[in-house]
Amino acid sequence: MSRRVSFTPPPAARAYPLRTARGEFAVVDSPVAVGVEPKGVVVMLPGFTGSKEDFTLLHEPLSARGYRTVAVDGRGQFGSDGPETDESAYAQEELARDVHAQVDAVDTVGAPVHLLGHSCGGQIARAAVLLDHSPFRSLTLMSSGPAQISDSQQQRVKLLRDALAVMSMAKVWEAIQAMGPPEEVGGPAVGIGDADQLRRRWLGTKPAQLRATGHQLCTEPDRVAELAAVPLPFHVLSGTSDDTWPVPLLDDMAVRLHAHRTVVPGAEHSPNADQPLPTAQALADFWDDLADTRR
Repeated sequence: MSRRVSFTPPPAARAYPLRTARGEFAVVDSPVAVGVEPKGVVVMLPGFTGSKEDFTLLHEPLSARGYRTVAVDGRGQFGSDGPETDESAYAQEELARDVHAQVDAVDTVGAPVHLLGHSCGGQIARAAVLLDHSPFRSLTLMSSGPAQISDSQQQRVKLLRDALAVMSMAKVWEAIQAMGPPEEVGGPAVGIGDADQLRRRWLGTKPAQLRATGHQLCTEPDRVAELAAVPLPFHVLSGTSDDTWPVPLLDDMAVRLHAHRTVVPGAEHSPNADQPLPTAQALADFWDDLADTRR
């Protein structure tokens, strides 16, 4: 396994509970670098089994390009509270409404807001845009596909959901570790968090959130045509290989969305962790290109 980077945010960033009309959400908020012209605000949504810390390596390079970054733990993820057993609280529309509340609560000072979702977070971001696209300047889907996840990943999610129905989070963690643990669906493949931090994140995540979003990943319909009708610029970014959504499927989705397409060399399902610098460059280049355009 490659070297892992601590969950600790960069020195200029601030971790705090963001108070919204729909409750508090844990965020890491990184300002634009000193002396750099501010260009916009990026709200970043993590994937299944993930957290705001998955974006740790993107904060500084995006800050240097003029973008304030706000990484959010969604309802029931790590630092954000949520029901332990009520899966209905994690319905996709509820999570999408949370995103709007988060954006409303972030003081953007009139700056454009770019929404970025990784994996399952991308499908939640898509739902938020379909609910109301007006707060957003663009949508980036990072390693997030058009519909349900691959058959092999569905099998893994089903095993997890079955385990969570009869075992505690601590016991499930022990079982995962005993198997030597596999790459998390929607979480970082390499690079983010040491063993103790990953365990704390797992134990801080609500089991109902994992059961509900795991079911969504296995049953999500194809909403690409619906999204393509939304008047926003889209960016589809991925690694060169991905076993959650095959890369050709992401290529096709980008065509259907008339989206900007980036494939990051040397990255797999988590470009933000695998290759953070070229990922940040591709993201900032896309947003920079939008600066002089109108919706």
